[in-house]
Amino acid sequence: MLFIIILFIVLGALIKYGKMYFLIASYNTMSTEKKENYDIEGIATVFRNAMFGMAVIMLIGLALSYGLDKPKLEEYFFFGALMIGIPYLLIVSNSDKFKLDN
Repeated sequence: MLFIIILFIVLGALIKYGKMYFLIASYNTMSTEKKENYDIEGIATVFRNAMFGMAVIMLIGLALSYGLDKPKLEEYFFFGALMIGIPYLLIVSNSDKFKLDN
């Protein structure tokens, strides 16, 4: 679990601060002309926030799991973070909010 938390934090930072936009599958496959129609900085911010948010939720679940000696809590928080974070990421990053008016 800790590996996944670290992976999410690293991926979020690489996309936003390392400008590794090729990690965003839908953006990666677009033509150069189409890429110019999107605010990639805004999309990268959404990815960072979603990745960091999911990592924080998982970290809370991990801490509560060990603190309360209830191993199932770790799983609940893990799947809860994914069930909230992934739809949020998909819906917000694909919204018209990030389309530029060229």
